[in-house]
Amino acid sequence: MNRSEPIVRRKLSDEVFLRLKRLITSGDLMPGDDMPSERELMERFEVGRPAIREAMQALSNMGLVAISHGERAKVLQLTAKSIIKQVDGAAKIILSSSKDTLEHLKTARIFFERGMVREAAEKATVEDVQRLKATVAEQRAARGDSEGFISADMKFHTQIAAISGNPIYVAVSEAMLGWLKEYHTEMLIWTGKEQFTLTEHEEIIGRIEKKDADGAEKAMIKHLERSRALYVMNSEK
Repeated sequence: MNRSEPIVRRKLSDEVFLRLKRLITSGDLMPGDDMPSERELMERFEVGRPAIREAMQALSNMGLVAISHGERAKVLQLTAKSIIKQVDGAAKIILSSSKDTLEHLKTARIFFERGMVREAAEKATVEDVQRLKATVAEQRAARGDSEGFISADMKFHTQIAAISGNPIYVAVSEAMLGWLKEYHTEMLIWTGKEQFTLTEHEEIIGRIEKKDADGAEKAMIKHLERSRALYVMNSEK
């Protein structure tokens, strides 16, 4: 056997990271628990403070611990939202530099939301419909206030995803809406655009209330196809 297979020695911080991650994933440390102090970990693993700090930062970047100045790091509960949030930074960089990627995101959002609204039409309770109506009322009251109007818009779409009962759908919905909002929109506050959105949201609710999955899907596609032109690259504004 002539193939070379060198064994790569890990950095100390990488080894510390793996051991700490194992403590969390094995259940030795539970969500809400304090992590051991830096000094305890230095003595336990016989390494210096830099290796401990690098490892802890890596755990924080993964959403496994929360680091607060002057306090011990705490173990976090992993959720669909916290996992997806880990790609936020990279996603925003890609989206801000690529028009093609933005177009792909718009298309993916339509594909996702047409499925969500069909499920909402099949599963929505009277209470779910009332919550959607209340959100549209909030949005109507926020006309002229871009932040309030957009916040209610995002809430409306996330509520539709939440009707499924699947937290992964909610996390994906929040992520896509957040990426679009922060980097690519001059949304809706031009004359007439707000009213179009309100009317379309009311039509979507009406279809959900009637358990009309086909009609709800068509109304959602119409809404998103119209509004997708409002999401533009920063350089195009």
